[in-house]
Amino acid sequence: MTATPAWFTAAIAAPRRSTTIEAAGTTVHYLDWGSPGAPGLVFVHGGAAHAEWWSFIAPWFTERWHAVALDLSGHGDSGRRDRYSHELWAREVVAVAHHAGFERPPVVVGHSLGGLVAIQTAYDHCDAIAGAVVVDTPVRRPDPESEAGARGRAFRSPGTYRDAATALRHFRLIPDQPCDNTFCVDHVARHSLRETARGWTWKFDPHLFTHTMIPMRDQLAGVRCRFALLRGEHSTVVPADTAEYMYELLGRSAPVISIPEARHHLLLDQPLAFVAALRTLLADWEHSTSNRRTPAIT
Repeated sequence: MTATPAWFTAAIAAPRRSTTIEAAGTTVHYLDWGSPGAPGLVFVHGGAAHAEWWSFIAPWFTERWHAVALDLSGHGDSGRRDRYSHELWAREVVAVAHHAGFERPPVVVGHSLGGLVAIQTAYDHCDAIAGAVVVDTPVRRPDPESEAGARGRAFRSPGTYRDAATALRHFRLIPDQPCDNTFCVDHVARHSLRETARGWTWKFDPHLFTHTMIPMRDQLAGVRCRFALLRGEHSTVVPADTAEYMYELLGRSAPVISIPEARHHLLLDQPLAFVAALRTLLADWEHSTSNRRTPAIT
């Protein structure tokens, strides 16, 4: 067990506003850390996760940025749909950015599934965002033995438990990995639960991945705005060869940054290293000329 550090306690206690809007036919919940007039920063969580994954990350950016984090539909405190798609989730990102009142297009930062949504947003709504940062999000070479089906099955049968304490004992990261920062894991686990008439269960819709496990090669190759990939040095989801393939799809014109000693869930296992890397990237983007990327020829 790792003692909860003061920086974490201060971050999750930072003032914020909880808001729900209508977007593309359903309700979408988001957290807003304010800073009106500052450049916009939209954080997008991974699959079966929620906005609270960013609650100890986003406050580190509020001195210079207006940060928000949304619950994609089918996740957290947002509504559910009959069918999900990256295109619909991208529309939700744009709707939240519009509602937050940013004075100019924001940067979108997405982890895992959220990175795929960031890619789709950059592909469909390039003029609505200033750039996209994907965090340990894989776009793999065409492979008939893809893991997509197996990953989808991992979320299809969420359990229901008699009380919250029992449910929390069953919380696990997917993909599984060690994480010494138990205070981070405990925090996201507590916010992953909802109470029903039958007991406590997880907030995500088990049908999330029925239609969304699709290749994103063409979308990544077609991105025209500023783009960067952050990955965990020891990630099994975005190993070095996958990162190199993505770099090729991006025309070798976007940075690929590895976070030392991090795995896939690097928001949990190396949060401050992630903050430092993202701060550095954003500072460079803020003080350098923005040139639109030429889509890679594939």
